[in-house]
Amino acid sequence: MKTTKTILTAFLLGVFSSAVSLAQQPAGDSSDARAAADAQWQRINAIPDTPGTGPFPAMKEEVPSLPNHVVYRPRDLDRLDGTRLGLYVFGNGACSDDGASARLHLLEIASHGFIAIAPGRIRNGPGATAPPSRPRRPEGDPPQFPPPPTTHKDLLAALDWALAQNADPASPFHGKLDPEAVAVSGFSCGGIQALEIAADPRVKTVVVMNSGLFTDGSRITGMDAPKSLLETLHTPTLYILGGESDIAYANGMDDFARINHVPVMVANLDVGHGGTYWEPNGGAAAAVTVAWLKWQLRGDADAAKWFVGSDCRLCTDPAWKVQKKRID
Repeated sequence: MKTTKTILTAFLLGVFSSAVSLAQQPAGDSSDARAAADAQWQRINAIPDTPGTGPFPAMKEEVPSLPNHVVYRPRDLDRLDGTRLGLYVFGNGACSDDGASARLHLLEIASHGFIAIAPGRIRNGPGATAPPSRPRRPEGDPPQFPPPPTTHKDLLAALDWALAQNADPASPFHGKLDPEAVAVSGFSCGGIQALEIAADPRVKTVVVMNSGLFTDGSRITGMDAPKSLLETLHTPTLYILGGESDIAYANGMDDFARINHVPVMVANLDVGHGGTYWEPNGGAAAAVTVAWLKWQLRGDADAAKWFVGSDCRLCTDPAWKVQKKRID
C-alpha cells in the first residue's frame, strides 16, 4: 500500500506537474532520476499548443489586470455568435505556478466557449514568459516541504477577476460571460485547491482530476484539507481518475464513497496519475470534461448522454470505469 509520504512526494515533486507520473521519485532521488525528469520537461516544452476542437479556436495570454495567472480564451471575442462564455478556474498539478502546465487541456476547454484561468506564469511551450519552476523538495531537520507557490486564494482571485471583467464596460470581456456558468477544477494538488473553493455560491459544478483529499491527513500546507470539506459541496461533482495505478486513486475513490448529498460521478481511465493532459487537445479526459461542462452549465441534452442512464456514453465505453450517485 502506498504511504502518505509517497503520495505527497508524487503530488509535489515533478519538475513538470502534469507529468508527475514520470517523476514519482521519493525524496532524495538520484541524479539519474533528476536527469530523466529534466528530459521529460524538455519534451513537454517542445509540444506546440493545440487550438482545441471546439468552434472557437483558442489562445492563452497573460493580462496585466490579473498578474500571475494565465487566461485561456477564444481567440476572436467578436465572433462568439451569441455564445456567452462559461468560466473554468483550474488549479495546477503540484499546486505549481506554471499556468501552462495543463495548456492543451485548457485550450480545449476554451475552444468550446469558455474562459479558463490557471494561476502562475507561462513557464513552458510557445510564448513562455518565465523560466520553468523547479520541484519542491523537503528542507530542514526534520525535512519538511516548503509551502506551495499557489493556493486556493489564487483560484478565487481568478473567479473574482473574471466576473469583474464581465461587468466592466472597458473590458474586452464585458457582457461576454455567463456569471451562472462557473466551474472549478484542478489536477492533483490543484484538485484540492478546487475543493477548497467549491463551497462558493457562485460555483455551479466541480471537476476533480487525478486527485482527492487525504484519508489519513497531510501536514503539508496546501494539501491539509480535511475530509469534512466534502460536506461543503453544493453542486454536481465529477471525479476523473487514472485507474488503480493513479497515485490519487484511493483518495479520489474514498471522496466518492463519502459524497452522498449532491450528484457525483467518478470516471476512471487506466492512464495513471499523469492523465491525458499532454495528448492533442488534452486527450480523452478533456473531452469528458467538455461534455460535463456543457451539460451542467448549459443544459446540453446531447452532452448529458455521456453521463445519464445505464447506457450512457461513458457507461458503455470499455475504456472507462464509471460509478455514480444521484445522476440518473
